[in-house]
Amino acid sequence: MRAALLPDAAFGIRPFGTKHPFICRRTTSFAAIRNRNCFFAEKRIPRSLSIVFSQAKDSDDAFSEVVNGHLGRSEGAGLDDELMATKKALAVVQARQDALEKERNQLLEKLAQSEAKKTEYMSVEEKFSYESNPVLAKQDAVDFAVQVEKLAEIAFQQATSHILEDAQLKISSEEITAAEAAHLIEKQIKDATEGTIASIVEKSKFAIGRALAIAEEAHEHAKKTTETLIDNVSPFDEIVSVQAENMRLQGIITDIESQLIIARNEVNGLKLELEQTRQQQMAFEQRAIDAEKSLLDFKESTRKNILKQEEEMKSFMEKMKNDAAERTKAVSKTFKTDLKNIKATVQAAKEMVNLKDYAYLRRCKALQRSLKASEDALKLWRQRTETVESLLLKERRQDEGDEDSIYVVNGGRIDLLKTDDSQKWKLLSDGPRREIPQWMARRIWDVSPKFPPRKIGAAEALASRFRPLELPKEDEVWSIAKEIPKQGDALDEHAFERETIEKKRKALETALKRKTKQSQKVAEQTKFEPGTGTGREIVFQAFNWESWRRRWYLDLASKCSDLSQSGITAVWLPPPTQSVAPQGYMPSDLYNLNSSYGSMEELKYCIEEMHSQDLVVLGDVVLNHRCAQKQSSNGVWNIYDGKLAWGPEAIVCDDPNFDGRGNPSSGDIFHAAPNIDHSQDFVRRDIKGWLKWLRNDIGFDGWRLDFVRGFSGTYIKEYIEASNPVFSIGEYWDSLAYEHGTLCYNQDDHRQRIVNWISATGGASSAFDMTTKGILHSAVHGEYWRLIDPQGKPTGVMGWWPSRAVTFLENHDTGSTQGHWPFPREKLMQGYAYILTHPGTPTIFYDHFYDFGIRDVITELIEARKRGGIHCRSSIKIYHANNEGYVAQVGNSLVLKLGHFAWHPSKENQLDGSWQKFIDKGIDYQVWLRQ
Repeated sequence: MRAALLPDAAFGIRPFGTKHPFICRRTTSFAAIRNRNCFFAEKRIPRSLSIVFSQAKDSDDAFSEVVNGHLGRSEGAGLDDELMATKKALAVVQARQDALEKERNQLLEKLAQSEAKKTEYMSVEEKFSYESNPVLAKQDAVDFAVQVEKLAEIAFQQATSHILEDAQLKISSEEITAAEAAHLIEKQIKDATEGTIASIVEKSKFAIGRALAIAEEAHEHAKKTTETLIDNVSPFDEIVSVQAENMRLQGIITDIESQLIIARNEVNGLKLELEQTRQQQMAFEQRAIDAEKSLLDFKESTRKNILKQEEEMKSFMEKMKNDAAERTKAVSKTFKTDLKNIKATVQAAKEMVNLKDYAYLRRCKALQRSLKASEDALKLWRQRTETVESLLLKERRQDEGDEDSIYVVNGGRIDLLKTDDSQKWKLLSDGPRREIPQWMARRIWDVSPKFPPRKIGAAEALASRFRPLELPKEDEVWSIAKEIPKQGDALDEHAFERETIEKKRKALETALKRKTKQSQKVAEQTKFEPGTGTGREIVFQAFNWESWRRRWYLDLASKCSDLSQSGITAVWLPPPTQSVAPQGYMPSDLYNLNSSYGSMEELKYCIEEMHSQDLVVLGDVVLNHRCAQKQSSNGVWNIYDGKLAWGPEAIVCDDPNFDGRGNPSSGDIFHAAPNIDHSQDFVRRDIKGWLKWLRNDIGFDGWRLDFVRGFSGTYIKEYIEASNPVFSIGEYWDSLAYEHGTLCYNQDDHRQRIVNWISATGGASSAFDMTTKGILHSAVHGEYWRLIDPQGKPTGVMGWWPSRAVTFLENHDTGSTQGHWPFPREKLMQGYAYILTHPGTPTIFYDHFYDFGIRDVITELIEARKRGGIHCRSSIKIYHANNEGYVAQVGNSLVLKLGHFAWHPSKENQLDGSWQKFIDKGIDYQVWLRQ
């Protein structure tokens, strides 16, 4: 139920959020209400009014204290007490409502449990005894739930009406208090104004009276002076004194005029303050009117919501009753059906047990016969072996006539050594039974050495020195014999036994193939330099920008076998650390691996599945920045928590947003989060420890390094040397050169910056070839001349340092739902044909492989790369690069053509050898392999 909101002005509260702090949803806890910041309206006297009081001196200072004290008590303490009482009452109501809801949920759970118990397996007698109890219990639970709902509704209405009445009374009280305060302020201002004016009038009267008295004295003095002149007395001294007195009177008059001007200004100021007070009183009245209106609206909306809730509750209860009745009927019907099914199941189980016992007895007898036959075969095999060994080890007889005796003693078996179509080899390889499959013959030859070479005649055979035969041991003979049943044996009559044996055969054959494949891989893969693995990696970015919305690790674990069979060798996983942003690129607690992609246990399971398919796992680690968990005393988020509890000293000082106390950054600033100062010893020590933990305990094999522009590559070198990854890729994303909106042909500065970063790492890490990606955007649109530089090499990092260039077309930033720099979709096949047949380490994006419908195309190109023996250091010779197309020989065994122009290896004079077309996609691309 949604409640109407009172305006904050009604309680003298500043707006905070979208909900009123006293009227909220019933799901709001009392602690949340208590923690809200309630800021009351201004409780201080206006500045202009305080100036008047300060000029009024003693009496005005006392008045100011009275007014301030009155306002503080009326608006501060009184309102706080009332608000706290309201909060407590609301908390009691909410606690009561929560208790009712909890009790209702418990009743519903009991009802669900009673329904679940009906479906449990029980005997026929228990079913009949409890047939009627669940229905009655369910009806009682429904009736009790209806009563609980009604009681909850009545309690809520009572609590709501009580709160509304209290709120209305408090609003009326605050209106009266505000009116009284305004009236008192107006009366005090009026009294102060009248007193000030009366004082000024009295002072003016006193000054005027004094001036008149002085004027009379001057008149008398002038009169005496006249008399003195008449009496022939010298007037000069008197004239001087009169002039001085006139000047003094003039000064007094000037002072009186200035005092009158000040008095007028004070009167005008008091009038202005009085007008402001009246306006404030009108504002208080308007706020009271608005509050009353909002209260009426709240009452109306509450009434409507209550009526609506009552209707919904009635309809819900009616529906619940109908559903209960229908479920009761269905349960009864199902119960009867279940009884029949149980009886049939019990009977079938008994018959099945009897059949299993009979089949088990027959199987035991058949196994006994097979064991006896195998033992007999082993005994016969041993006898024949001993006979042959004694014959071959017998010393040469002095008399040549004894040779005939050898033939006689051995029944002419030496003749087997002299014929070309000898049956001896068949006897020794196949044994006394029927012909065995080819896979088992290979196993026999693996466990036993080669027999002695054939001899042309008996004399040569006797003259040669040969060792005793090293035939299979008893357990090996038995392991072979038990896998193949005798022809016509009782086991052949049982299809189940035959299927089991066939499964074992297939398992052995699969294991043999896998072992052979692994041995070939070990022989083929050779680590050249650090940072590049074997040089034959094919990386797969196994996520996009929206992958966090699913249990991604579990999803990937089911795709490991498919990725391995497709030819992919390394998988790049998303950032594993807990993050402020769900995608993982705003890490917080580095040792917390429970992210939006799944838990730490799910991550380990995914890595184990990938390792079982011989896939290298790369972790996406963010080392440039880290989000803090706490605020400093000045409100800045720069205090870290968890195992790596850092402070502002771990943040660079030139990051303008987070008050860092470290050294200046050695790269560009990432403004969304605090940039870490890698020059600090404790920071590098902690990061190296974390990377070792990811490597050794979690199972990551290498790293994809995010935003490496933020710090020097020398620190990357130190981290790689400490964690010893199989493979490492840095994301050095920089802007290419453009002129008038068109991509420039010369991008040497761009690829030089990437090469400089790789050099700073000591060559210990590769980097994404952003230059090649940007050039391919334009090249596939008929500008293939961009793919060759003036020295005849590729124009990206691939042309300068191919073993450190990781080529790609899109990733989670450039493509996916972000689309910051997407590759032309209609040219994706050409783009993959280029990077998968050229030097460097190609990267395949998840969306392209599983969502864009070009998976078979990518798999076919991977197969061409492997057949052509292409690796990250393969040589390249470009034959054509113009508007029409592009032709290049990579390594010694592969040729790629892009574009629509007609070309064939036989037409190229500089291209020798015999070539066979392996892939033909028409005007898009064609691939030839050397025969």
